[in-house]
Amino acid sequence: MIKIASLVPYKIVPPVTGGEKAVYYFWKHLAAGSALTCFTVVENEPLSALYSTAPVLGSSRNKFRYLNPLLFFRLRRLLREQGIRYLVLEHPYFGWLGILLQRFAGIKLIVRSHNIEGLRFRDLKKWWWKLLSCYEKQVHRLADLSFFITPEDRDFALQYYSLLPEKCMVVPYGIELVPVAAEARREAKRTLCNELGIDTDTRLILFNGTLSYGPNLDAVTAILRSINPLLRQQFSGAYRILVCGKGLPDALVQEMKAQEQKDILYRGFVKDIQLYFSAADLFINPVAEGGGIKTKLVEALGSNTPAVSYQKGAFGVPQEVAGTQLRVVADRDDRQFAAEMVAVLEQENGVIPPVFYDYFRWDKIARRAMDTIEKINT
Repeated sequence: MIKIASLVPYKIVPPVTGGEKAVYYFWKHLAAGSALTCFTVVENEPLSALYSTAPVLGSSRNKFRYLNPLLFFRLRRLLREQGIRYLVLEHPYFGWLGILLQRFAGIKLIVRSHNIEGLRFRDLKKWWWKLLSCYEKQVHRLADLSFFITPEDRDFALQYYSLLPEKCMVVPYGIELVPVAAEARREAKRTLCNELGIDTDTRLILFNGTLSYGPNLDAVTAILRSINPLLRQQFSGAYRILVCGKGLPDALVQEMKAQEQKDILYRGFVKDIQLYFSAADLFINPVAEGGGIKTKLVEALGSNTPAVSYQKGAFGVPQEVAGTQLRVVADRDDRQFAAEMVAVLEQENGVIPPVFYDYFRWDKIARRAMDTIEKINT
């Protein structure tokens, strides 16, 4: 059995955010076909129930863990003792360490990119994004294999990093869901409407995410100030927009409460977000910035919930696998966004194509990744 090590520099147990789930479930399924060791922080020790862990990075609260030169000697010893030949970095930030281990420990270096980080921080208006972009480029150029989370990110790397196609692979964010049957969706809606105290004929529209994150915060603002007023003009039926997630600033909470009696319910962080995905008649994703794949969109479509998204928010979800369940609108074209929402709300719910689950199921993703890793030496 092939021996692989991962380097996970932050807490992922229990997995809550999309990024945490992307790491946790990928390695959970990859461990089924490999001897896996995770070099990580002490907060992730519960992972030992799934595979071997070594909390060599200390605490995730230590901001200097990315700059500790002693990690090289510690990891080189562990890699040699355990006969590990492949090291996967989550994100390029530990690229300096991976390159040293590639050169002096004889391992194959694999970099798993969750975003094009330089572009993500450019969108977030960070002045140092060009420095990060140069570093990120060099790390990928020196790696033996690069995993990208969307086809768009892979295409960018091929063009601007001058990588070889055979050294790049798309490893998307995945789901463990099986198709949610129509009756299960109806039961979920009855349950949620009863919990919220609203009529089951009300159309439920969902948006969720970490609301302290800039692009998601901009999406909430667009919903409140532009999309919902347009929807009121165009749709005559009863509906509620459910906004879920933690971190919404107080000012926007108050602005949302002013619309609660009519159209919007702010639910904050909810423990069972799957109930909301299954119950919703429509998921909306008016996110126009930030990198990588929008995990909430994958989870919504995986629940057989139709979705309307800005173009950038739909990166990583090929139209051919989403079928008619995903409608994509030009970024910030709120009038057309509202029109597409109306079109979905006025029709019967469709069915997500089976190919969607072939593309996005974690076990399928892990198998494709393992096949590619095994080809590195050949």
